Amino acid sequence: MPVSRRTFLKFTAGAVSCSAFTGLGISLAPAMAQAEILKFQKTTITTTVCCYCAVGCGLLVHTADEGKGRSVNVEGDPDHPVNEGALCAKGAAMRQMAENKARPPKPMYRAAGAKEWKEVEWDWAYAEIAKRVKAERDASFTLKNSKGETVNRTETMVSLGSAALDNEECWSYQAIQRALGLVHIEHQARI
Repeated sequence: MPVSRRTFLKFTAGAVSCSAFTGLGISLAPAMAQAEILKFQKTTITTTVCCYCAVGCGLLVHTADEGKGRSVNVEGDPDHPVNEGALCAKGAAMRQMAENKARPPKPMYRAAGAKEWKEVEWDWAYAEIAKRVKAERDASFTLKNSKGETVNRTETMVSLGSAALDNEECWSYQAIQRALGLVHIEHQARI
């Protein structure tokens, strides 16, 4: 039987491909995929939005102990209209944001002039932030402008919103900022 050059090349390419895959230890058997499924069988899946950029990709977060435990896996949400299951490198590594031993478990505070950071309690941090926001607003609040018109604003504070907020959270966030009198309100998506 005569063998053409094209047939010989096809046969050679097929043989090289098969030997390359078997040499790498890649198995296409369904039993291998079964082990991955068992790993996440007793987890709770929660949908959320990636917080890194303003695209707003959908994520599926797998948490242990019926959602009360730690995150064990993060993957793209295939039903999300923005990313359809795909994630960038930062989104794929999202689990490390919460599950990272180098991340401080409590707020850190460094007093003015101090060289070292110290760990503080959440209640103290929230109270301190509220106290400082109120003091700055009171010191810089403008009731009327130079023409005598009522403006009710402060121009020394700035707000930078997040792309990870849904519509209801954005509305609440804006209402708080406007109630404080802020006029410099920006959003991450525009920067």
